[in-house]
Parts: sequence; structure tokens; C-alpha cells
Amino acid sequence: MDHLDELEHQSVFIIREAFNKFENMAMLWSIGKDSTVLLWLARKAFFGHVPFPLVHIDTSYKIPSMIEYRDKLALEWNLNLVVGQNKKVLDSGIDYPRGKATRVECCGSLKKDGLKQLLEEKNYTGVIVGVRRDEEPTRAKERYFSPRDKNMEWNVEDQPPELWDQFKTDFEAGTHIRIHPLLHWTELNIWEYIQRENMPIIPLYFANEKGERYRSLGCYPCTFPIKSNASNVAEIVEELKHTKTAERAGRAQDQESEDAFEKLRREGYM
Repeated sequence: MDHLDELEHQSVFIIREAFNKFENMAMLWSIGKDSTVLLWLARKAFFGHVPFPLVHIDTSYKIPSMIEYRDKLALEWNLNLVVGQNKKVLDSGIDYPRGKATRVECCGSLKKDGLKQLLEEKNYTGVIVGVRRDEEPTRAKERYFSPRDKNMEWNVEDQPPELWDQFKTDFEAGTHIRIHPLLHWTELNIWEYIQRENMPIIPLYFANEKGERYRSLGCYPCTFPIKSNASNVAEIVEELKHTKTAERAGRAQDQESEDAFEKLRREGYM
């Protein structure tokens, strides 16, 4: 068993454990590489079938090919896709692209609040999310099974210990749980796995004729490509072994303030 097998087995175990312990559970699908690997693992865990809804929060500012890719896979894989939107904010025009909010405020209203609205509407008590500890410092503080309060806010100072693969899965009634089966993966692991499994991945990750590719995907007003000549998965794997560029270097909202991302996560962000 190689390192990818070990990563896969651990993640599949966590997904199955979550499905066994939590009622009315869903999985977030951002369409990016991490959440698509997570979706692939869920299909493996349940023999090609995903027994819970896939939630996508649509800000209306996603790159069009992302939505095309989402709808194509949802149809091909027979997924129960649930799309949420913060229509009130979109109708009011109070967002960053229309010049009436900062990038971080826009993320808060269109993504964080949009997610909260959908979770409350559908009464999802547990949500599987494809975050990794190595992606961003705040995420390094997460647990595999992370409790949130009734407002879905995260108290980073009050998280259960997780030692020797012993996970706390019994929580008080009304506790909202975020489940993170990819915490132990790295960005390189993700792409090695995509290569091994020959997964269908959105072409935005591959270098275009300008010598640019996206390394992290988000809304088009706030997400920018990096310089790269990696035009296939094998070349991305090789590039990641040598690059010193941060994974989220193209995500403009991360640069607005030093603690912006942690504040969003404490308040219920992905």
C-alpha cells in the first residue's frame, strides 16, 4: 500500500463514519480540485453512489466553465445537486463587483451567509468539506469532526482532541458539525491522486496559450491565474515539487487584511 492508498483509506473511513453518525448530512462541492477529489472518494466509499446531497453555493460570479463542469458531472454521476444563493444580497447589488462592498465582505455575504441560509433551510446538521491543513494557516487549526454552535460559528479554542485516529462523533443536540476528510492531504497529494485515478478535472487548472493557469478557483472578479507552463496533470505534479508560490496567491480576498480569512472561518465560512 503506497501513500495515496493510505490517504484514500483514511478519508473513506472518515466519510463512512460521518454518514453512520450524522443524520441529514450534505457535502459541499465548490467544483475545485479538492472538493472534486472529495466527491470521487465519496463515490468510492459507497460503491459509485453518493447517498447525500451535494451543496454548491453559487455567488453568480463563478467562471462560466465551472458551472458547465458542475452540471455535466452532476448529470453523468447522478448527483443530488442542491444550489444555494444569497438572493437578497444579489438583488440589492451590495457586493464587491458592483463596488458596494470589500472583497471580504462580499465573501461573507455571498458565500458564508449563502451557506448558512441553505443549511438552515434544509436543516443539514453535518456538512462534509474539502479543506486541507496545508492550504492556509487557519485551516491547520481544524479537526476532522469540528463542532460549530447554533449560529454555525467556529470556536477554534474549543475543539475536541483527536489522537491516534480516535474521533469524537457524539455531540450535544443542535450542534452543527463540519467534517474534513482531506485534512491530512497536501496539494501535491491531491494532484498525484488525480493523476493516478485519471479523474475528470476542469481545464482551468491547465496552462493556456498565454502561459497562465488557475491554481485555486473562486469568483472571477477575485481569482487570478498564475504564470505556468503546466498543461496536464503530470506537469502540474512536477511543478508543485519545485514551486515556492503559495497555493492561494491568486485569491485577492486573502490579501485584504492579515486576519480576514480567520474571521470568515470563525463566523461559519467554508
